[in-house]
Amino acid sequence: MHFTALSSKSIPKQIKTILEFNEKIYKEKNSEFIAQAYPVESIEQSDEILGKVRKKYFDATHHCYALKLLTGETKSSDDGEPKGSAGLRIINAIEHFDLLNVMVIVIRYFGGTKLGICPLGKAYYQSAFNVIKNSKIIKMKLYQQISVQIEFNYISQFHRIVNNFEGIIDNSEYSESAKFLLSVSPDNKDSLINDLINATNGSIKYHCTNSFSYLKSLNNT
Repeated sequence: MHFTALSSKSIPKQIKTILEFNEKIYKEKNSEFIAQAYPVESIEQSDEILGKVRKKYFDATHHCYALKLLTGETKSSDDGEPKGSAGLRIINAIEHFDLLNVMVIVIRYFGGTKLGICPLGKAYYQSAFNVIKNSKIIKMKLYQQISVQIEFNYISQFHRIVNNFEGIIDNSEYSESAKFLLSVSPDNKDSLINDLINATNGSIKYHCTNSFSYLKSLNNT
């Protein structure tokens, strides 16, 4: 997810989310709860996913869901279930794992036996909990982009310093000089620039952009 013209202080330096789609089925008194977890980045994306799910599972009794985004936005629906028994419980499961940019949809096929409000809420929570627990949870670190221009004879030092600070080279261009677009943690930005200045005897040209993005941490397994 990319952000432009934002201060790094206004967004978390690290978030947890899920890597990819996952599904888990939970059953309670003949009712079947199909829980699906999705990584999402916007309300619009979640609406598109929900539309496809409703179309695929058109014969389901309910399509309840909740999502929580990095932007602070949350959205949920009980989709005809008693108020607070589904959407809120799914949100609770997402928050239990401290996740952002995640949507969980729980598709229910009614089994003929009413569960009651408390057991129903527990079933939705457990369904969402199970699918998240069985998903690949990853950490995403905040990176800031920096444009750098150096002379060719400093390229080896440049690569060494970038590697030392776990920077990522997004783009490179070679003409009269070497030009790079880097992504680096805001915490490492100043130290990386200082080392580059020292290594190039002050000849480096650089610009710290206002473009931020979240990238998967190098230490994720």
